[in-house]
Amino acid sequence: MAEVLQKINEAVAFIQNIYSQTPAVGIVLGSGLGSFTGEISVEKEIAYSDIPHFPVSTVEGHSGKLIFGTLGGKKVVAMAGRFHYYEGYSTEEVVFPIRVMKYLGISTLLISNAAGGMNLGFKVGDLMIINDHISMLTINPLLGKNEPAFGTRFPDMSEPYRKDLIDKALAIAKAAAYDVKVGVYVGVTGPTFETRAEYKMLHILGGDAVGMSTVQEVIAAVHMGLPVFAMSVITDIGIREEENTITHEEVLQAAKDAEPKLTHIFKTLIEQL
Repeated sequence: MAEVLQKINEAVAFIQNIYSQTPAVGIVLGSGLGSFTGEISVEKEIAYSDIPHFPVSTVEGHSGKLIFGTLGGKKVVAMAGRFHYYEGYSTEEVVFPIRVMKYLGISTLLISNAAGGMNLGFKVGDLMIINDHISMLTINPLLGKNEPAFGTRFPDMSEPYRKDLIDKALAIAKAAAYDVKVGVYVGVTGPTFETRAEYKMLHILGGDAVGMSTVQEVIAAVHMGLPVFAMSVITDIGIREEENTITHEEVLQAAKDAEPKLTHIFKTLIEQL
C-alpha cells in the first residue's frame, strides 16, 4: 500500500504542475454521459495516458481524460471515462482515480452510471438516485493491507450515499418536475449483461438496478471520508418476461437521451454544496 500512496502522490504532483487550482467536487461520468462536460467552463484537460500510473479507459463512450474547470460556481474535476474490473484492471487501478481526486482536494464525489432496471416500476430513460448498494458480487478494493493514510481498516458502510445530498437532489428534481426514482444499486463484474434468472435473483436480493461500476469507487471514497452522491440512468429493463435483448449501443443512446435531466440535477446540486 505504501507503493500505491507513492503512485498517487506522483500522479497528483504531475497534475498540480499543470493545473494549480484545488477542485472542490469530483465527478465520475458513466457510459454515454460524456457530453455532460459541455456544461463545465473548462480550464484544463489532461489525457489519462499522460498522467503517471493512470489506467487508460478502453470502453466505447468513455473518452479518457480529466477535465478541470468551473461548474455551478465551484471548481470541479470530472472523469470523462472510468475504469472497470471487467477490462482486466485490478481493483487498485479501478479506484486509483478516486484516490487521486481526494488527494487533489475534492470534498464531495458525484458519480453517474448506466444501469439495468430490475424494478418493474421503472422504465427505460428513468433516473434513479442510489440510496444504497449491494457489493457482495464485486471484488472489494480494500482487500489486502490497509493504508492508514486512506482510512480505517474496517470502514462503516451504513450510509455510503449521503442522505443530505439525496434530499437536496430530490428537491431539485421536484422543482424541475422530474420523475426521479430512488433505489438500491447492485454491482456486478460484467462484462456480460445479466441473464433473466440473474435479474430475478438480484431483484429478490433487494436490488432495483444493476451495473458494472460505481460500487468499488464508492467503497474507496467512503474509506477516505468522502461524501458521495450517485445516480443511475436506467438504460434497459431486463427483468420483464418479454423479449429484451440488450446492446451496448442501446445503453449509450438511452443514457444520452436522459443526460439533460441528470446534468441539471448534478449542476444544481453542486451550486448548493
